[in-house]
Amino acid sequence: MEVILYLSAAVAAIAFLVLVIFLSRTLKSLQTTLDSVAHTLDGLERQMQGVTVETASLLHKTNVLAEDLQKKSENLNSVVYAVKNVGTSIQNFNSSIQKVSDKVQTGIDNNQEKISQIVQWGNVAMEIRDKWKARKKTNLPAVQNTSLTETRVEETDNLAKKRFLRSH
Repeated sequence: MEVILYLSAAVAAIAFLVLVIFLSRTLKSLQTTLDSVAHTLDGLERQMQGVTVETASLLHKTNVLAEDLQKKSENLNSVVYAVKNVGTSIQNFNSSIQKVSDKVQTGIDNNQEKISQIVQWGNVAMEIRDKWKARKKTNLPAVQNTSLTETRVEETDNLAKKRFLRSH
């Protein structure tokens, strides 16, 4: 029985040795895997630092751009308000001109007969002036020109009176 005991101890020792050998191989394989993971993590850490620097730079540029856009938007708002005020001023000016035009047209419509009379009297005055110049050039007696002019004035005056009476 002692032999069995030695034999059992030897089998146990061989089994323990086989277990240690396989465990050693597994741990070496695990060591290689962990070294690879550590190397990958180092590369990933360096890449993350680069991404962090680029992200910070991009964020800074975005903030600068946002501030610039805000300033330009404020400037554009003032331009829009100025253009709006100019448009309002032009509209008010057009309204004023329209009112004045309407008043002038109403005045002309109301005084059409008077304007007609003034034009007729102006024509008579021009005819008298023309006759006067013609008389000076030809040295004709004043009696002939005066009677013709007086006849013209009387005709124009009668015509003006008739129009006045018709309008009232």
